[in-house]
Amino acid sequence: MRKLISVLLLLAVMASMFTGCHGTKGLPAFEIPAEFDTARNYEITFWAKNDTNKTQTEIYAKAIADFEALYPNIKVNLRLYTDYGKIYNDVITNIATQTTPNVCITYPDHIATYLTGTNVVVPLDELFVDEKYGLGGSEVKFDAPTAEEIIPKFLEECAFSGSHYALPYMRSTEACYVNKTYVEKLGFTLPETLTWDFIWEVSEAATEKDAEENYLVNGQKVMLPFIYKSTDNMMISALKQLDAGYSTDAGEILIFNDTTKKFLMDVAESTSKGAFTTFKITGYPANFLNAGQCIFAIDSTAGATWMGSDAPLVDIAEEDIVEFETVVMGIPQYDTENPKMISQGPSVCVFNKADSQEVLASWLFTQFLLTNEVQIAYSQTEGYVPVTSKAQESAEYIDYMSRGGEDNDLYYDVKIKAAQLLIDNTANTFVTPVFNGSASLRSAAGQMIEEVTKSIRRSQTVDDAYIEELYADMTSLYRLDGSRQTGSGEKAELGALPPMAVGLITGLVVVWGLIITYAATEAYKRNKKKTKN
Repeated sequence: MRKLISVLLLLAVMASMFTGCHGTKGLPAFEIPAEFDTARNYEITFWAKNDTNKTQTEIYAKAIADFEALYPNIKVNLRLYTDYGKIYNDVITNIATQTTPNVCITYPDHIATYLTGTNVVVPLDELFVDEKYGLGGSEVKFDAPTAEEIIPKFLEECAFSGSHYALPYMRSTEACYVNKTYVEKLGFTLPETLTWDFIWEVSEAATEKDAEENYLVNGQKVMLPFIYKSTDNMMISALKQLDAGYSTDAGEILIFNDTTKKFLMDVAESTSKGAFTTFKITGYPANFLNAGQCIFAIDSTAGATWMGSDAPLVDIAEEDIVEFETVVMGIPQYDTENPKMISQGPSVCVFNKADSQEVLASWLFTQFLLTNEVQIAYSQTEGYVPVTSKAQESAEYIDYMSRGGEDNDLYYDVKIKAAQLLIDNTANTFVTPVFNGSASLRSAAGQMIEEVTKSIRRSQTVDDAYIEELYADMTSLYRLDGSRQTGSGEKAELGALPPMAVGLITGLVVVWGLIITYAATEAYKRNKKKTKN
């Protein structure tokens, strides 16, 4: 029995170690070394996201090779993921065992959750201005941008909880890729700025059919006039444009309001007429746009190479592609005089380690990702925009942007127009407040649109009672009830734990339950024996 309880205690200790990601003591705060020790060898890991774009993978590989040529004592190991959510889950799981990557492409919402551990992510403010190893520092072996050469709007997005915890890597926004040919065939003229009313009206007009159930606008059996890729962004953007509640910087949840309800009702009405659907429900907007089965496809500017009759990247058969004129426009607005569009795109954070020299090596590599060569090369793969004025104002980038339409590959006009859309509207972009739990709120924002759309397609009633129940479900599912923990000491939601952590916590509860049961049983036996005696 003593062996059994020893084993159970050992299991409990091990489980405690693995489940400590939301309460680990963490590492000492990082301090910048006086000198970088070039006599030592370092091996750092870089986690990045890539779908199927081999060109982007090659750019990562070249950046690593070029960096290692400058710093032969630093080896960079690249690990590619297909989804930011998977990076997030792996980081959360690895925080407890202090096996996080050294450098990670991520989003501020995710970093806010990483910060629930002590000294997990390195605050970068002191590194920015370090004379030797800071941005453009005297001992940096490459032409790094200075802090002033990072687009201020993009750098601000990486500041939260009292510090900068990331550097912007690339930036994109959302664009509405429009089949202008079909808009005009329906008798409409594209306005200078899209409005929600215009899109709803044209989309509903496109649902008319002939006697044989073919859609009049395209002569096909399929027409999904308006498809939104990210319903998270759809809800967030609409609320921002309407100056309605979403959340506060302190983590107060404001999204469950009457404006949200009205917007969901508009979605329900359009869906009921067959005019609206989502990526999660129907499929990738570009596939339907390119097949002449969609008129308004809203997706990131980072997806521009998939959009249009001449798109260099397609997922449908060549014979299914329909010829039409593609126009790149901003997302629909409620107030055309005061447009608002979301700023998105990956940032890069540096994780703390026990070895400050290793952290400094990681920081040097992070800076290297902001050099002109990396920034311009990566931005040319999609409708991304470099995050530095140094790159944007370079002769190479200006030349690239001026050659839209020369071919349907590097100079694909839709891709270059998508990037120009963000450059022209940088001042009109916004980001949502970042706090521990903001990632969950974002998910809830999109999930509400998904649920309403699915319910209408299932012929269910969407009314005030439905919306109130939906609000309650989202509050429970994403734990948006106010029990959160912010950096200021206020309570804030920790966000969903990854499955591995949930399993380990469950195991810990079971182990301690067995220990308590065993101890109680032994105590009962002893007392019973004493009574007999």
